Amino acid sequence: MSTATESPAARLVLNIYVGLFCLYLFLPLAVMSAAAFNAYPYPSVTQWQGFTLEWFVALAHDQRLLKGLLNSVIVALGVIAVSIPAGLAGALILTRLSERSGTFLYSVLVSPVLTPGIILGISSLIFWREFGVPGGLFVAVMAQSSFIASYAMLLFLARLQRQDRTLEEAALDLGARHTLVFRRITLPFLAPTAFTAAVVAFLQSFENYNTTVFAIGGEWTLVTEIASRLRFGLSPVINVVGVIFVVLTLLAASAYVVLKGKPKR
Repeated sequence: MSTATESPAARLVLNIYVGLFCLYLFLPLAVMSAAAFNAYPYPSVTQWQGFTLEWFVALAHDQRLLKGLLNSVIVALGVIAVSIPAGLAGALILTRLSERSGTFLYSVLVSPVLTPGIILGISSLIFWREFGVPGGLFVAVMAQSSFIASYAMLLFLARLQRQDRTLEEAALDLGARHTLVFRRITLPFLAPTAFTAAVVAFLQSFENYNTTVFAIGGEWTLVTEIASRLRFGLSPVINVVGVIFVVLTLLAASAYVVLKGKPKR
């Protein structure tokens, strides 16, 4: 069979694969979004009872979900405040150690990523109780940061491996202090990665359940509240939450593409 005959067939197979892949990704989101506008009292699109916006109004009056959303944002911002400096410190230490010492410390610092979230949540709760701190938002922040800081560290490590260390050495040779070199050279170089790490930390924290459910105590986040309602059956209000986050994600992605595409002056 000639190449000219194989090429259209290969393109057809590729197009079918891409179509199925996109269908697999977006069909559940489309079904979820449609259920948010269905008057049927349970999430469904097969039992359509008419278009309605009542579930959006119900979300505005659902105090537990709104409080859970606020708690999720508070915890995520706290995780960013803890994880980014911790991850940066770990990355800087690893890039300045000898290979043997760095390998051992790298294994130690990455180990929280491999530890089950249940273990991290329970151990954090037990640890902070020894200091008189009960389960709550603070403990949830510390429990999540114990492994999210490792993700931030890996991002910083990848960036630091591309850094030209001669710039720092030249500044030090000219009499600059280490703090000035860090502030004027290293930190600006790591700024894009710090932003990326902050976004990753926020998303990792916001959707986390395994660690949070054991560390949050009597408080709750959006994810733990939704999970607790699964025992009694979900309402389309949960679909409304999903629709809102899908819209926000699309707007954020579109804004990022537009801003990235603008020519720099």
